[in-house]
Amino acid sequence: MKTVNYAVVGAGYFGAGLARLIDALDGAKVVAVYDPVNAESVAKELNCDVEPSIESLCKRPDVTAVLVASPNGYHKEPVLRAAAHGKHIFCEKPIALSYEDCNEMIKTTKDKGLIFMAGHVMNFMNGVRKAKQLINEGKIGDLLFCHAERNGWEEPQQEVSWKKKREISGGHLYHHIHELDFIQFLMGPAERVCMVGGNVAHQGEQFGDEDDMLFITLEFAGNRFATLQYGSAFRWSEHYVKIQGTKGAILIDMQDVRVVLKTPDGEEQFLLHESREEDDDRTRIYKGLEIDGAIMYGRPNMTPPMWLHSIMSKEMNYFHSIMQGAPVEEEFKPLLDGTAARASIATADALTLSIEEDRKVSVHEITGREAVKA
Repeated sequence: MKTVNYAVVGAGYFGAGLARLIDALDGAKVVAVYDPVNAESVAKELNCDVEPSIESLCKRPDVTAVLVASPNGYHKEPVLRAAAHGKHIFCEKPIALSYEDCNEMIKTTKDKGLIFMAGHVMNFMNGVRKAKQLINEGKIGDLLFCHAERNGWEEPQQEVSWKKKREISGGHLYHHIHELDFIQFLMGPAERVCMVGGNVAHQGEQFGDEDDMLFITLEFAGNRFATLQYGSAFRWSEHYVKIQGTKGAILIDMQDVRVVLKTPDGEEQFLLHESREEDDDRTRIYKGLEIDGAIMYGRPNMTPPMWLHSIMSKEMNYFHSIMQGAPVEEEFKPLLDGTAARASIATADALTLSIEEDRKVSVHEITGREAVKA
């Protein structure tokens, strides 16, 4: 089978990890990388070129697809440049920090007939796929309510990461958008939303400027609801999603690392990851680190832990299979054209408007803007 050549924009913690994984696949080769700080070491490791600019990387005729893993607020330029040169794109989450930018990126890639896959890696967890299977089989009946928490406590930092700067990362809501994306995958797009919170315990030079407590309410069609909590000001950390139905419930626990199906007939447990070893690896990290796993951020010189490496590998395998011509499953179509990622950003933008204006917001206030422009 013909080798697919890839180029990588952003060679930090996640970008370097993705580059290593896809370069190791049969029929795949990373031929170029761009990163003003981290490119040299990754290029040496993978025996590929260092490009001086995003444009020079994207216009290379030997590149089929571009992996975009730059900081969140810097995704738009490489996506649009890659699309302009006819390259397929994998873009880390969140694909952008505004609904308008998502629209521009999606329209450009769609007009060119390109794959635009969002890096919502939670879709590739075994436990998440098992939960979806159980729901599709009707094990918990009709969905009524979801609740997610992703929180912990963060100590002062010697160096403040871009991930803690709202302008670049979007803050907890955008940077940790996995749970919101997953809930909307199950429940459909939210219709009305509300968010309260603020920065209650992390002011000063050793912290970023993001809110460290966020409390979210989502309203869906059919009288269904969801609530979420995000933040780094929680001494009692939690990281889970609970899914409530008319016949039962499912717990996806990322901290105590298990998936539990609960029905009137009893409880049944499943692995969260590929193996017990991977589940134990995640448990060790959550129990043993000074920084809570729910708000842990990797650095360029770090190697992803076993459990994260595994789901990143599945994600890259899937993207590479699409590049080699594999058929697209119906479930994954919204993941491969950016529309599922855009739906999450629409809700996040509505939530941001809610906290700014201290009111409940209709998501149509965000999504309807394009219709008004048209």
